[in-house]
Amino acid sequence: MNKNEFIDRVADLADMSKSEAAKAVDAVFDSISNALKAGDDVRLVGFGTFSAAQRKAREGRNPRTGETIQIPASIQPKFSAGKGLKDALN
Repeated sequence: MNKNEFIDRVADLADMSKSEAAKAVDAVFDSISNALKAGDDVRLVGFGTFSAAQRKAREGRNPRTGETIQIPASIQPKFSAGKGLKDALN
């Protein structure tokens, strides 16, 4: 499912127009992104937790040439599924 299909499904389930659903979906994604940028976790009980993890700088290798390269430190988003989501899938 891509973003447009997701927006269509939200519009159908919430009985709203596609433009309203698109605004709502974008607002949710922006809220999660902004919270992670601020260093906060987003906990949605029954669904899961979005968090940000710090990755240290490290040494890597170019697979084509075998040359050693430096990979800079970065912050990576993480998602941990909650019990409700896991139960819904199993």
